[in-house]
Amino acid sequence: MLEVLDPATDKVVGRVAKATRREVDAALDAASAAQPRWAATDAATRSETVAAIAEGLRAERTPLARLITMEQGKPLTESEAEVDYAASFFEVASRESLRLGDQGLEVDGKRVRVEHRPIGPTAAITPWNFPLAMLAKKTAAAIAVGCSQVVKPAEQTPLTAVRLGEIAVAAGVPRDVLHVVTGEPEEIGEALFQDVRLRKLSFTGSTEIGRLLLTKAAARVLPLSLELGGHAPLIVFDDANLEAAVELTMIAKFRNGGQTCVAPNRILVQSGIHDRYVDALAERADRLTSGHGFDAVDLGPVIDDAAASKIQHHIDDAIEHGGRVVVGGGRRTIPGLTDRFPEPTIILDTGPEMRCWREETFGPVCPIRRFDREIEAIELANRTPYGLAGYVSTSSEDLGRRVARALDCGIVGVNDPRPAIADVPFGGVKASGFGREGGRLGLDDYLVPVTVSEVR
Repeated sequence: MLEVLDPATDKVVGRVAKATRREVDAALDAASAAQPRWAATDAATRSETVAAIAEGLRAERTPLARLITMEQGKPLTESEAEVDYAASFFEVASRESLRLGDQGLEVDGKRVRVEHRPIGPTAAITPWNFPLAMLAKKTAAAIAVGCSQVVKPAEQTPLTAVRLGEIAVAAGVPRDVLHVVTGEPEEIGEALFQDVRLRKLSFTGSTEIGRLLLTKAAARVLPLSLELGGHAPLIVFDDANLEAAVELTMIAKFRNGGQTCVAPNRILVQSGIHDRYVDALAERADRLTSGHGFDAVDLGPVIDDAAASKIQHHIDDAIEHGGRVVVGGGRRTIPGLTDRFPEPTIILDTGPEMRCWREETFGPVCPIRRFDREIEAIELANRTPYGLAGYVSTSSEDLGRRVARALDCGIVGVNDPRPAIADVPFGGVKASGFGREGGRLGLDDYLVPVTVSEVR
């Protein structure tokens, strides 16, 4: 059995089975057998079923949120928001799946039809930072268009995925269409990649693991969708509304304690507003409270000891290379809890020579660098192998649009700390992966266009 721990206390909050190769094969057997029947189910029925999952999630909003907080650690209010976010993906997939249709045309005396068919049995591997939402992005699209799916949640946070599977079955998804397998990633991953019946895999996680999956997929030309590392820039211009710029930073950076793939990790601030922005941000960050997610706090723990150590290493490295800590820099001691509570930290005079500018910190750390010219900020923002999200704070509509076009990333928030919503495609470029989740394009990743040409 795999024990699931509360990262704030290290208490066991649940246990799940460690799936063996035989059990993964059995899940693929069942998913493969169920695939034709589910694909043949009429679109209206599938749409209604997917919508019912959204209703089921909302009906269990409070217990689901408590489950997320227990195994992942984020504050309960953020867990409740995650349930709402997850439900929205099922709502959008339900709606958009009804808009799918074949395309017909007459060409050179031929009657040509382009059909959009389910790709077949699929798999999803999801991370621990948003255990419900990251799974919802993949599962909603897959089952809405007629694909079966085998899900492997992160070993730190499997309980939420198991509950989603139960809610899906209660909503009307045939039991063999959706399977949740829990356990060690290596054994489950090997079983998935070696089974020729699997037609697609979607993964959210680190770029390092994404590269390994690409290598394995290449051997059998398995289609992948990869949402990988982020390392987002945030550019604050002189004309920005100071209060709005700080609020954008607080929401985008400190949500889930900085453990989000779209969190701004490199903050570029123009000289004219720099000092006022830093003072205001430092005052806000220093007021953030830390503690167990069930208490009225702003920050829960980071997920494990390795995460806490990485954050501290990034801070220490920045100091060694000339960075100046304005707020934070250490860990908070909270009686009765683990030591996985990094202080909200602001570091000035940071740059590309520091680890925090080359790697995702995945914690509540704000590395800030001053700039003078727009072109300088864009060059620094794009000087990274990653390209998932980016942010711009400005009062100029023209400037915001111009910089958004110049940023080399898949999603940009101009004065918007929450640009990722279920209605629009989400995904990155460069080492941040490929494929899209959300909106109409999110369904396309689970469809295969087939051209049928008739001569009469």
